[in-house]
Amino acid sequence: MKRRIILAACLLLVGVLGTVGTVGYLTFVRSPANPPGDACADGRKPGSRPVVVAAGASMTQGTLGADWVGGLRARPEHRAYEFVNAGVNGSTSADLRQRVDTDIVACNPTAVTILIGTNDVRDGVPLERYRDNLGAIVDRVKSHTTARIALMSLPPLGEDLTSELNQRLSGYNISIKEIATRAQVDYLPVHERMVGLLRQRGGDPTPYDFSFVLAFWAATQHYLLGQSWDEVARNGERELLVDHIHLSDRGGAVVTDLAARWLAGDQ
Repeated sequence: MKRRIILAACLLLVGVLGTVGTVGYLTFVRSPANPPGDACADGRKPGSRPVVVAAGASMTQGTLGADWVGGLRARPEHRAYEFVNAGVNGSTSADLRQRVDTDIVACNPTAVTILIGTNDVRDGVPLERYRDNLGAIVDRVKSHTTARIALMSLPPLGEDLTSELNQRLSGYNISIKEIATRAQVDYLPVHERMVGLLRQRGGDPTPYDFSFVLAFWAATQHYLLGQSWDEVARNGERELLVDHIHLSDRGGAVVTDLAARWLAGDQ
């Protein structure tokens, strides 16, 4: 009897560890579809499809929360493009600045979207340093490619728009718009669109309370329990964010729509 109990406990532990490992891999370890290392390592060959590079952090990588780059790729009108996902979980503006040559310039892109800064806000990176990094990224892409460039404003951090964190985030978004104006590149109002949707919803938003445990639970609901990212968000009484940071399907659709309009020349 004792051996059976031990064996059952061991099998249960193996099952739990296997489940945790699977969810962890799908969410935090695996690469996005068509990352720069696969698509751009040897440069772009003449005659290949025009490349759109989406550069950023986890919201762009799209393995936790909606994959808005995949949403662009799936649209019939975008069959002529190759979409490269240069989103990396946890990236800051400094990280993207370090990999701008390998992840953006090496792809010889036709168009580049940049959504970076959420982790800078969360980590307390001084605004001047963030502004310097983002400006350097844009200048590097402009000087070494002929790509159209679009800077995206940062989505809210949590859905309480009056929080101290969102008040601080507003300064970063002001800088993004200023850099876009200075560098004569395009600006996509992701933050503004999401704020409009959240204000339409009304009610009392849940306070910002992001944690790794919450992110892992959101991923578990999606990958293990088969729930959509919208369902995961609603489970936490949220609308656009599954864990106060990453995008629900509806939140991802906002980014996809803005990027699609920009690619079509409508933005």
